[in-house]
Amino acid sequence: MRIGSIFHPSDFSDASEVAFAHALKIALVSGATLNILHAAARNDVPWSDFPGVRATLERWRLIPEGSPRSAVAQLGIDVLKVVASTSNPVRASLAFLAAHPADMIVLAVHQHQGRMRWLERRTGEPIARRAGEMTLFIPHGVNGFVAREDGSVSLRNILIPVAYKPGAQPAVEAAARLIRNLKLLPGAVTLLHVGLEAEEPKVQIPTDTGWTWKRVTREGEPAEIILQSADAVGADLIVMTTEGPDGFLEGLRGSTSQRVLAGSRCPVAVLPVGSMLG
Repeated sequence: MRIGSIFHPSDFSDASEVAFAHALKIALVSGATLNILHAAARNDVPWSDFPGVRATLERWRLIPEGSPRSAVAQLGIDVLKVVASTSNPVRASLAFLAAHPADMIVLAVHQHQGRMRWLERRTGEPIARRAGEMTLFIPHGVNGFVAREDGSVSLRNILIPVAYKPGAQPAVEAAARLIRNLKLLPGAVTLLHVGLEAEEPKVQIPTDTGWTWKRVTREGEPAEIILQSADAVGADLIVMTTEGPDGFLEGLRGSTSQRVLAGSRCPVAVLPVGSMLG
């Protein structure tokens, strides 16, 4: 699946700025439309409060200083900034996505209850649970793999949990396409199976990424082993599959994916089965 549209909800916080940098970088390499939404009870939010697309691209030295708005389109992307007049950001996001479907959501989330509504799990995660698109979660306090200062990408290690259900092949394809699209330097993908080695599911490993793909099998509680393994390999990204929007909605509470997100020290990409990053 090619990424043609990216949705990024922002509360103008520092954590959202990190998520914005990831959304903008992926939009640039994909030639995608980037929709940025801010929900506020008042409708007089100044445009200057939104993340500065041109200022960021100038800082990344992709356009000259003082460039007009048309310079952004010349890079092959379109950016739309929207203010939703409501104090309920989840409802605003779902309404926007209903009218403007996205291929990918990039969202900052807090791993513990906090004062910023966008960063609370109960506010951030339901967007992905209800919408069903591929979602890249950037945990609060995590810098991620796209540098805000210059747009450089530091993605060298990817961890993919492998299970029979849901199947991990979409996550493998997503990781491979991300490697190709971002033109990443050689790194390593770890395929982690939690269980008996004899019961490890088979996945087809891409041969054209220039990366090393290795299989690891460990026994234990899945979420705990995934988080331990992510730390052990220095994962810059965890890519996981779910059983789709309905299964994700019903099973996220207390599920492996939710517990991984709650404890992860790196971004987590969650894909409904059948989705692929293009």
